[in-house]
Amino acid sequence: MAKIDNGRQSSDTTSIRTVSSSRIDDESSLGSDSEINGFASDRQTDKYGFIGGAQQYSEASSQDVPTEVLRQREVKWLDMLNHWDKWMIKRFDKVRLRSQKGIPPALRGRAWLYLSGGKVKREQNQGKFQELDSQPGEPKWVDVIEKDLHRQFPFHEMFVSRGGHGQQDLFRVLKAYTVYRPEEGYCQAQAPIAAVLLMHMPAEDAFWGLVQICEKYLPGYYSPGLEAIQLDGEILFALLRRVSPLAFRHLEKHKIDPILYMTEWFMCAFSRTLPWASVLRVWDMFLCDGVKIIFRVGLVLLKCMLGTREKLKACQGQYETMELLRAIEPRYMQEGYLVREILEVPVTARDVEREHHTQLKRWKKNRGELNFKPPPRMHGARLIMLAEPPRRQDLQQNPTIVLEVPPPTPQLKKGKGERKSKKKRSMKKSPPIVEIPNPYPLARDSTPPPPPSDPPAPPPVMDETPEIMPQTETVSPLQQQAPPSDLPPAKESPLQQSSQSLSSTEQDTYL
Repeated sequence: MAKIDNGRQSSDTTSIRTVSSSRIDDESSLGSDSEINGFASDRQTDKYGFIGGAQQYSEASSQDVPTEVLRQREVKWLDMLNHWDKWMIKRFDKVRLRSQKGIPPALRGRAWLYLSGGKVKREQNQGKFQELDSQPGEPKWVDVIEKDLHRQFPFHEMFVSRGGHGQQDLFRVLKAYTVYRPEEGYCQAQAPIAAVLLMHMPAEDAFWGLVQICEKYLPGYYSPGLEAIQLDGEILFALLRRVSPLAFRHLEKHKIDPILYMTEWFMCAFSRTLPWASVLRVWDMFLCDGVKIIFRVGLVLLKCMLGTREKLKACQGQYETMELLRAIEPRYMQEGYLVREILEVPVTARDVEREHHTQLKRWKKNRGELNFKPPPRMHGARLIMLAEPPRRQDLQQNPTIVLEVPPPTPQLKKGKGERKSKKKRSMKKSPPIVEIPNPYPLARDSTPPPPPSDPPAPPPVMDETPEIMPQTETVSPLQQQAPPSDLPPAKESPLQQSSQSLSSTEQDTYL
């Protein structure tokens, strides 16, 4: 039976083709993954990595930030990450404002890890993920997780390949959580949460991000019985009375339980509902300000789809209403429109907590005590940080690229200085160049350079030994290279004269 999954209509997932790894050439991960699953003819991905423009992506659904503005925002976020504790304590309003504008894509994964407290959690539990990853895990959870892997964003280049690196990391993260929290085990709605995190960070960081979301932001959502999500459904319905009375009365009239339409919204943090550009913006605000953002998104969608009489005319019963909420109009989910509406909804964290206490009392009166008591919910990054103050070393950024450059040692500097001093000494001690007169001048030396102060007298052997005269003719090539007689002879340096004299003496010795 066909179904809609992440904006693409697909048949049963078992129809996805696979080929042996021996047929895959050495290509990029996208090329091999897409060809494994039969996407060789359609390998175009959008800027978020979805093949064929899945997840309802379109140019109209996203807002492209100019490059200059993006670079400025990156510089600002880098400064905040370098002084995270000061910004969170003294200037959290600025952090919130910048999260609402959208975190730069290049820093989104790092910012999410800092906002959620996953960075501190990881630093305080060094080696814990590796320990959990090495354990086999409960067989019943391992079996369910393996069946769910191919269902998570099957048209994203990271998860398109069965057994690919994306699915392997997703399995590791989800299995490690079942070992970390055996009393909770595994819930299918955790898989898309972990997958979104893995698209932006390594497996270990994604694991600690998942831990923070499950324990701080949405506690009890994934526990057996799903009592926390039912309670939040009642809170959403109560808040809707104030935000959109018309939509509230319609849902109340047709007795449509909130659990029917808001379960996937809240448990998956809208990651399977909205266009991807809107998903990222919602997550930026959600990890900064907490679950009130999730409530605001749900209220905006309900108000847009059921908040006017014209809309209600098209859904006269329960079935028509549910079909309308399953097919939300794209214009209401566009990034710019949705973010503006979210910021205008008058719902605060205090409103959520007040309504939570009211609904909890009603729950206990009608159903008794909760079977699973989750930890208290933290409304945003600042409260998470104040509840567990980090150490300074926990917030230090780990460089992405490490260059191992050996630091200069004092011995090297000392040796270099010694070499310089030795060089200076050798230069001082070098003997002066002594000019040796040539006893056998060449023909071009008819006008010799100015002689030294005490020139030696030419030896008388020149006139007495005629057999030496042919030797002067053997140097005739030098005579041909001599400059013309009408030009003044070039002045030779003492060093050149010295080398010429040495060559002459060598010839003389040889003879």
